[in-house]
Amino acid sequence: MSSRSPAARTPAGPAQGDRDTRFFGQPWGLAHVFGVEMWERFSFYGMQGILLIYLYYSATQGGLGIEQSVAAGIVGAYGGAVYLSTILGAWIADRILGAERVLFLSAIVIMAGHIALALLPGFLGVGVGLVLVAIGSGGLKATATSVVGTLYAPDDTRRDAGFSLFYLGINLGAFAGPLLTGLLQSTLGFHWGFGLAAVGMALGLLQYSFGRKALPDEARHVPNPLPRGRYPLMIGIAAAGVVVLVLLVLIGVIRADNLSLIVIIAVTGAAIAYFAVILSSRRITSDERSRVWGFLPLFLTSVAFWSLYQQQFTVLTVYSDKRLNRDLFGWEMPVSWVNSINPIFIIVLSGVFAAIWTKLGSRQPSTPVKFGLAAIVMGAAFLLFLPFAGGGENSTPLLAIVGILFVFTVAELLLSPVGLSVTTKLAPEAFHTQMVALFFLSVSLGTAISGQLATLYNPDDEVPYFSSLGLIAIAVGVVLLLFAKPVLKLMRGVR
Repeated sequence: MSSRSPAARTPAGPAQGDRDTRFFGQPWGLAHVFGVEMWERFSFYGMQGILLIYLYYSATQGGLGIEQSVAAGIVGAYGGAVYLSTILGAWIADRILGAERVLFLSAIVIMAGHIALALLPGFLGVGVGLVLVAIGSGGLKATATSVVGTLYAPDDTRRDAGFSLFYLGINLGAFAGPLLTGLLQSTLGFHWGFGLAAVGMALGLLQYSFGRKALPDEARHVPNPLPRGRYPLMIGIAAAGVVVLVLLVLIGVIRADNLSLIVIIAVTGAAIAYFAVILSSRRITSDERSRVWGFLPLFLTSVAFWSLYQQQFTVLTVYSDKRLNRDLFGWEMPVSWVNSINPIFIIVLSGVFAAIWTKLGSRQPSTPVKFGLAAIVMGAAFLLFLPFAGGGENSTPLLAIVGILFVFTVAELLLSPVGLSVTTKLAPEAFHTQMVALFFLSVSLGTAISGQLATLYNPDDEVPYFSSLGLIAIAVGVVLLLFAKPVLKLMRGVR
């Protein structure tokens, strides 16, 4: 039987996708992006689940023996670099290749990165592997979201539900990845875990290769083509950028112990430049410009949210390694398994949230309200660590972390899939994929900040850390709720 459906033989645009309900009530094309994103998340979270402990475990434990705070900063910087590289992927998509082609090529780069981590020894494997995975994941992230957006007409009320289903695919992979890579790491060694991540990405690439032609032509459209005469200039700029980075590393400006700070500075500069370029462009209308201004407070709230949420891979990993009671009937579960708790809740609750938004339709809370509530709930999750502050080794029961991560999940579902959806609705026509990259810059900045904050975490004095960050996040959410109506006015009809 052909892997292409009848709809695939006649490329579907947004209007046709609006009538297509074959994938759980959503357009059939969603199944193909769902699949590649699921396997990419399997490899990404599987690798990230063991990355931090690989960096700070001693050589006798199979690790590299880096100081713990430096290792946490590296993981935060790497996570920030993943989302920062969405700029590159989005620019190539909007100016040269189109979103769908960049998605396909990015999957290949990701697989190469995981192979490098698995086969190359020591710091060489970490350096080459993380750079490739960061570049590939950034390209795939921005373009996958943009491709999903092409499946829906602008007024299709299924859009938020569709993005929630897409988010389910992400978290199916995020659930299985840490479980299986963690099991291999704890039994056979770290490089076996990294190798499994490579296999997972290869499966995703194979699946997508069969289904990509079923996507609408709009997914391959290049909205703002770069003139051929400017190709040599862009190649020269890219080469110069690589040379500058190498020189900064060689002279010691970029070091392992300041990577997260470097990424924070770079992302902040990139975000300011991006907003300036889009807002000053003559290619956007007055309504589009107003919507970009309306996106700004959502961007800032997203930064605050992700700076706490992404500590799952820094502070919470250290906490799970040293403080959490991981005993399961006499067997100690791997540290990375804690990273699979959140995806379980996502899998369970994403359908619930999708059903709620579908049921409410036009009566559902506006996007600014959802974002404000997400920040408040995320801050509350950090305050839930306080009853366990100051405990000794194995003092925190596993059930407590399960409960805290449940609150993490509620906050995430209020912001992340909704943020992806609203970004595609607010995006100017000429900057469609690049606006998605701008949303991911908020994730990048928040992730890099989470790595920098993790260097301040002191297990012997936890109360100031968890209480101050929790209260700041709650304050950010309250401010956005108070200004929800003015933000909606700027969004010009987009809710």
